[in-house]
Parts: sequence; structure tokens; C-alpha cells
Amino acid sequence: MTPELRDRLIAGLKDGSIVPYLGPGVLADVKNIATGEPIPADSDSLIIAMNGGKPMAPKLMYEFARAAMNVELKRGRSAVNKFLTRTYGETAWSRSPVHDWLKAIKPPYVIDINRDTQLQDSYADMPHTLVVGVARLGGGAYRYKLFAWDGSAYGKVDILNSNLPILFKPMGTPRPEANYIASDADYVDYITELMGGYAIPPAVKEYRKDRRYLLLGVRLNRDTERMVLSDMIYGAAAPSGWALIPEPTDKERRFCKKLGLEIVRGDLSMLLQNEAAAQP
Repeated sequence: MTPELRDRLIAGLKDGSIVPYLGPGVLADVKNIATGEPIPADSDSLIIAMNGGKPMAPKLMYEFARAAMNVELKRGRSAVNKFLTRTYGETAWSRSPVHDWLKAIKPPYVIDINRDTQLQDSYADMPHTLVVGVARLGGGAYRYKLFAWDGSAYGKVDILNSNLPILFKPMGTPRPEANYIASDADYVDYITELMGGYAIPPAVKEYRKDRRYLLLGVRLNRDTERMVLSDMIYGAAAPSGWALIPEPTDKERRFCKKLGLEIVRGDLSMLLQNEAAAQP
């Protein structure tokens, strides 16, 4: 990453023309405060944690959504939700350097496909709007819930205030209420409604027009993540942004080229360290 690109990305994040899109890699340095164990964030670590510390059958290890579907069929959807709430809502974790960095920048719009609460914690000192993805809702036309943070608590709202920072958690969060997209059945429902336009609030559809995106900690070798990304950044500027990937696969290269994403070979520490060095 050149100094010129670094400066351009940081300036764009600050003014909102570039939207950070956060994946599991931004949690790579996060540890359980009590045990020192790393937070389960990527697909493999989530599957192993959900299965009591042991790998599942090879066909289930392919993707967390597949493994979660297996657990749901055997023990019910509540078993998966309880695992995610216990992991992300009831366990104390160390802070991610990426989230501390974003806390200082305060981008006006952030998409976070993780299910933890660190992004919400980063904006706890200011009012903001939280958009949470939901699936298989009975009697509901939309696949999202809206909450407004007033500086001390979240409250449900029907209309998004685009003048406040927008935190979009499409895969869910335990706070202020536990909602998750996790199993294959969840994703089928959510992505179908995402493609149909019913999983994104109208104000976000308008706000996101002609913006660019910076993918941080996101790998694009699985169809599920690729489909969610394609719809989340619909209406982006051309080219649509950048993906920070240290060693991209051929599949990732082809997909990013299709979406108009420029691959920047490098890791997150390079971006964070360079910004820290630029501070007075």
C-alpha cells in the first residue's frame, strides 16, 4: 500500500465517501479476557467452538452456515442462537485494534458481517442508528430491525435517521436483542429478501448510492459471503472500492474484478500502523 493510497482511504473513511466493510479478520487479535483464548470469528473457529472444541465432520466443516444447519436440525434453532449469544454477548473480550482505530475515525456508515458487539461499543459515546439483519420472521415484510442509540440505551424505531452514523450488522448481534443469520435456512431466506430489496432500509438504499467500499478482514472464497457482499454494495460507484487481502486466491481475484474491487495486497496492521505514525 502506497502512502498516497493510505491517505486517500483514511480521508474517504472520515468523510463517508468510503464505507468500511468488516469481516472476521478484524477480530484476529481479540482474546478472551479470562482465558486468553482467541475469539471464534471465522468459519472454522466458530464451528469448532459450537461443537465443544472439536471439529465436525469434513462436509460440515466446509462452512459455518452448513454446520449451524446441522445443529439446528438436531437441537433446534435456539441451540445455535444460544451459542452465539453466549459467545458474543456473555463473554468478555479484549478490544480489537481495528475497532479502536475506527473509533477514532468514526466513519458515518459501517457494514460489519461479524456478530460481536465491538463496533457498537466504538460508537457508544454518540447517538447512532443500528440496523440488524433478521431471518424467517413470521408476518414481517422486512428482514431487518432498526434501533436508535441515545447515548445510554437502544430503543426500537421504525424510521432510520440518516443524519446519524449508521451501523449495519447484517449477520446479527446479541445487543440490544439477540438476532442472528447463521444457518443455511437463515441465509437462504435473508439473501432472497436481500436480492428482492426487503433486507435493506430505504434510507440506506438512498444513502449508499455512488459510495466506495473498503473490505477489511474479508475473504471471498465462499458463495455465501460473496452473495451478501454483492447485494450490500449494490449501487456503488465505479470502480466500487478496495479489498485488503494479503494473499488473494484466483477465485477472489476473479470475483473482485467482476465487482470492480481493487485488491490491495497487505494486512490490516500496515494500514493501522501507518495511520498511527501519521498522528501528531
